[in-house]
Amino acid sequence: MSDFSEDLLRPTKEDDPAERSVRSCSGMRLPWLQKHVESVLTRGKKEKDFAQTTSACLSFIQEALLKHQWQRAAEYMHSYLQTLEDSDSQKRQAAPEMIWKLGSEILYYHPKSSVETFNVFADRMKNIGVMNYLTISLQHTLYLLHHGLLDDANRNLSQAETWRYGEKSSSQEALINLVQAYKGLLQYYTWSKKKKELSELDEDDYAYSTASQNMFSHSWKTSINFSALIQTPGVWDPFVKSYVEMLEFYGDQDGAREVLSNYAYDEKFPSNPNAHVYLYNFLKREKAPREKLISVLKILYQIVPSHKLMLEFHRLLRKSDQEEHRRLGLEVLFGVLDFAGCTKNLPAWHCLAKYLRQILMRSHPAWVQEEWDSRKSWWPGFHFSSFWAKSDWKEDRALAYEKAFVAGILLGKGCRYFRYISKQDHQVLRKKFKRMKKLVKKHSIVNP
Repeated sequence: MSDFSEDLLRPTKEDDPAERSVRSCSGMRLPWLQKHVESVLTRGKKEKDFAQTTSACLSFIQEALLKHQWQRAAEYMHSYLQTLEDSDSQKRQAAPEMIWKLGSEILYYHPKSSVETFNVFADRMKNIGVMNYLTISLQHTLYLLHHGLLDDANRNLSQAETWRYGEKSSSQEALINLVQAYKGLLQYYTWSKKKKELSELDEDDYAYSTASQNMFSHSWKTSINFSALIQTPGVWDPFVKSYVEMLEFYGDQDGAREVLSNYAYDEKFPSNPNAHVYLYNFLKREKAPREKLISVLKILYQIVPSHKLMLEFHRLLRKSDQEEHRRLGLEVLFGVLDFAGCTKNLPAWHCLAKYLRQILMRSHPAWVQEEWDSRKSWWPGFHFSSFWAKSDWKEDRALAYEKAFVAGILLGKGCRYFRYISKQDHQVLRKKFKRMKKLVKKHSIVNP
């Protein structure tokens, strides 16, 4: 066994080494593997037995984790530490990462575990297989943040930031950038608190000037920590949002726009809907021209047709002077309602009902027909069945009314959904039903 595993082993009785166990400061007991694993150790050749034992341990640990049997998993884990001594060099090199993943999961959920126990385990694992040092440091930091230990998390990141191990450190440059970025995120948290404090002070106060200087110092440090990471291809949403907020606060609109544009449009970065959302919201705050806003949301539409901003996209298209945009506005609404998560989206149905009236009154039935042709084989059952008519009327009558109008336009007055809703006797909606029937009779795309 390595020094690490030997340090964990504590025999409970001097004369009974088979009953060795690990007991953390919180009293968590980690005894040797049970008899059915011990029996594997007594069979066959040594190397074969070793492989069988570790394989059995891993299977038992995985089973215990799936069943949330944390103590049982801890017991098996104690024996699995012997993989650090595997004669196969590849397995031996992979062992620290596997032990960390399994052990941290167990310690996170074990009822007798504590922050101190987790810290001891993390610190020891960082130094077994040095190439895992930064990864473990980052995950250890997230654990500390989860427990609200910001100072400890910051110290942990500071130690990781200075980590070097000969030439191998260059291969982990991306991880070092990530460590620095998380440190920047903690600095941003401090900056945002100071920003809130500053908003409560009088600008003529001496305290205001001091707080402002402290804020600027934190923002400068944070910018340095963020800059390397956000230039590296990846999905860095929390870091980009924080960085842009600080740039905007100090009036660097050009810098903020450049960061967001690169994040959204640089082909080296993976496709990321949020990148376009952040850029759109920034341009909206800047009161950018409608055409610019449309161009941003058009890309978002291609990535996520059901995004909540699509109704806003529709409104921008509807107000455009270009016929191409107004036609796209209809496609966008149909696209939103293609998704199961949007079947009861009242604003979307309201927009579609309203826009269908406008389009058909302006003599553009071909637009509607084009969208309907690709959906007429499945929308009737998906949206306009008798079941949905009864369910919608019971749960949300405003929704049922909007859907009934759309159903009537697309399927005619013989549609089951339209017939069921229009026959309901509702005093408040009686006039609306009468008007709806007239509009459906006049504008339905189904020939009478």
